[in-house]
Amino acid sequence: MRPLLPPLVLTALALVAAGCTGGPTQSAEGTPDGSAIVLADPEEPTSLNPLLGYGRGGVSKIYDGLVEHRADGSVRPRLAAEPPEPAADGLSWTVTLREGVTFADGTTFGPEDVLATYRALLDPATGSTERAGYAGLTGVEQLDVHTVRFTLAHTWAAFPHLLTLGILPSEALGVPPADVRPVGTGPYKLVEWKKGDRMVLEANASHFAGEPRIRKLTVVFVPDDNTRAQRMRAGEFDGAELPPRLADESDGDGLRVITHRSADLRSVTLPAGPVTGDSAIRMALNHAVDRRGLVDGLLGGKGSPASTPVPDALPEFLDPDAEFPHDEVLANLLLDQAGWARGADGVRVRDGVPARFTLMYPLGDAVRADLATAFAADARAVGVDVQLAGLGREAIAGRVGADALLHGGGSPFDPDPTTYPALHTGNPWGYSNPQVDAALDTGRRLLDPAQRAAAYKQFQRAYLASPGMVVLASVQHAYVVRENWTGYQPVVDPHVHGALSWGPWWNLEKWVPR
Repeated sequence: MRPLLPPLVLTALALVAAGCTGGPTQSAEGTPDGSAIVLADPEEPTSLNPLLGYGRGGVSKIYDGLVEHRADGSVRPRLAAEPPEPAADGLSWTVTLREGVTFADGTTFGPEDVLATYRALLDPATGSTERAGYAGLTGVEQLDVHTVRFTLAHTWAAFPHLLTLGILPSEALGVPPADVRPVGTGPYKLVEWKKGDRMVLEANASHFAGEPRIRKLTVVFVPDDNTRAQRMRAGEFDGAELPPRLADESDGDGLRVITHRSADLRSVTLPAGPVTGDSAIRMALNHAVDRRGLVDGLLGGKGSPASTPVPDALPEFLDPDAEFPHDEVLANLLLDQAGWARGADGVRVRDGVPARFTLMYPLGDAVRADLATAFAADARAVGVDVQLAGLGREAIAGRVGADALLHGGGSPFDPDPTTYPALHTGNPWGYSNPQVDAALDTGRRLLDPAQRAAAYKQFQRAYLASPGMVVLASVQHAYVVRENWTGYQPVVDPHVHGALSWGPWWNLEKWVPR
């Protein structure tokens, strides 16, 4: 088990002290007993099906997985009765299931539901968006009325972290994923979804861990950061995720700001192509970026510089020397040596091709917009012209792999889910590096913690020699929360966070009105 880091302990103590002052204020829902809460979220789910990505971070409110993540990043049983048990050769994992669990519609949970969920995940005909993340899983079988076994193509140390996948009732499967009813065993169940506006959940009275004290959860979808902040200050919400600057402006009057460390890395993907696929361009951009300036200036110090996809939230895997120093002189020299000559307008050109590319970022995301603008300025200083494009998420999805993207990602639980899909050969950006592949394969398949740590440090050294993207920083997540409830427990957030996932509300079912 990985112990909580000292900054989290200090944060927890500060929040306890803050929570002891004053009394409850008028909630957004207006219920005096604290049984209802209204939260704002910048992102609306496209689906409530775990096979289509809902609850990818292991927290979904509607579903339970076989295991769940603890606040310290380790896994503990959820629908499993005991921790998953590996075979001696590491090629299978056995899970004993909890008894007496029912789905929100009253049907009984059992091994048939686990088999149906994971077999649908693995079946190409289902069209699960999560299938690629389970590429080493070859099958699942029932051993008896309480036990299932997962078989693997190779040893996979991080596999237990993937068993957070929400379990669907077997009766719900057999239809297209988009038509699957959102019925799970989780602490809440869906009662209303006004797409483009809000979602209303109510407590699952039959949940095996007990009915939540907050019996109604309303999530309002507000993509624009500034609008969300204004409505939070107007009293429409009991909590919201906000950029740090806007969160600080909302502090006071029964509200408090909570800041989480995270493994959420902001990176610029560089697809294969005559400009962004060129090794000199990639290396030069990594040296041109002033990462410390981005963190101090744009994030107000609420984050940390990062050069590789292994976040500092995983210190046992991080190589502290794996970094690209900010060196504009070196960046210019690399481009000069590679034949990228400055034109009259200051933009470099080689063989008639200007050093120019488009960088996408999501509309309404103030932090990513600021980071994209600063990245473009640093790139322009060394003769690379970055054209910014703020787009809707659907438009971005259609251009991933063609244009550069300022994206987020990262897990505080294990490096494998972050590094392997992003940089192993077969990734969406077209990056391929045999040394990186070898290190990532080794890190995935070794079971010994010390050997795994060495493999990921080797991965970082191989990546530094030939980067495939520009990792900028690990950001902190800021939230504003009304002080009407107790039960908050600090965590290190993954990339996925918000009202229906990680963040202050990751354990909402355990909160108690003050």
